[in-house]
Amino acid sequence: MIRPLELFIGLRYTRARRSNHFISFISLMAAIGIVLGVTALITVLSVMNGFGNDLRSRMLGAVSHVTVTADRGALRDWSAVLDQANSMQGVEGAAPYVEGQGMLVSDSSSRGAMVRGIDPVAETRVARFQQKMTSGSLDNLKPGEYGIIIGSEIAWRLGLEMGSSVSVLSSRAQITPAGILPRYKRFHVVGIFEMGISDYDGSLALIHIDDARRLYQTGTGVTGIRMQLADLFFAPAMAAELQSKLGDHYVVNDWTRENASFFRALRIEKTAMFIIMMLAIAVAAFNIVSMLVMLVTDKEGDIAILRTVGMSPGSVMGVFMIHGAILGVFGTIAGASAGVLLTLNIDSVVRFFESVFQAQLFTADIYYNTALNPELRWADVTVITISSLLLTISATLYPARRAASINPAQALHYE
Repeated sequence: MIRPLELFIGLRYTRARRSNHFISFISLMAAIGIVLGVTALITVLSVMNGFGNDLRSRMLGAVSHVTVTADRGALRDWSAVLDQANSMQGVEGAAPYVEGQGMLVSDSSSRGAMVRGIDPVAETRVARFQQKMTSGSLDNLKPGEYGIIIGSEIAWRLGLEMGSSVSVLSSRAQITPAGILPRYKRFHVVGIFEMGISDYDGSLALIHIDDARRLYQTGTGVTGIRMQLADLFFAPAMAAELQSKLGDHYVVNDWTRENASFFRALRIEKTAMFIIMMLAIAVAAFNIVSMLVMLVTDKEGDIAILRTVGMSPGSVMGVFMIHGAILGVFGTIAGASAGVLLTLNIDSVVRFFESVFQAQLFTADIYYNTALNPELRWADVTVITISSLLLTISATLYPARRAASINPAQALHYE
């Protein structure tokens, strides 16, 4: 099979047995470095993708995709807004809610909380509290019975359990002959939920919407409408469409804006991790530079002979670019394959190390999720692969140009 001369010589240098052993060692280390860098980058980004999805799923179990509130005060015509929300395409459910700050006071301690009044039936269409109940049920919330469902962290900190009594102090004050006093009501615990996020397990309490109206004196109004969509990523477009229909007297928000700082932090963390891991691949690429520089120095006589028999400087440059690119392509492909395999079997690998070291890497008292659920995105694999190839091929340019600039007469003078 006839191959281009540059490719033939480049492959020949790669397979050479009499080459300098130190150069061969650096070549091997460079290839291994690229393999490890690409493998680690694919695995880390996949784990971070899965971690972000898990957090988003947990968060959206308590936070709705879209919320509608009045520009000021309570939402009075909420029934019409609810009907309009339910009629929109892509809306799986909508529910009214009353929300306010409160203080939960038990016999042993107290804790600030966000108290949310809900309709137990409608709430199942916009949140996942029913699936996250560790005790009790949303159906236990009955109007006028003053039952309360609290997060697991609140229950632990206040020493509460099913059937315990807790006082809820409202942020709204009441005027009495003794002066201005906070409104409060005695509730009994009818359920405990665990969403897996401290912000909700430690600061959210659910009561019936009718009890919340009495506690916060909203009359027939509500704080707003919560909506659940079939596609959560359609929330910004849905919010904009609904805002244009309702007008300026309403405020329509979506989960991407309500939790913008949190998801922005995740994106920044992922970007920073990508840059850091790409630096590891860049270090391996610099090893290719070192190896090729030493190889060019070692092969000056061969280069001079090739030039005297008619090989052009561009062809000489191509020889060494091909030689370095072979290492980069091999390392990148091997690393991408290893990264995909490791990502798909990460849970088994973690269990293996746990059995070897007799230790649990992800303990339940620190991490809500004790199993890794990575998400392999082929777009990430493609970007990593192309970036690695560009880095490694770029690393061959300087040594290859140096080889092409060798003066044959001067190089053969010392042979």
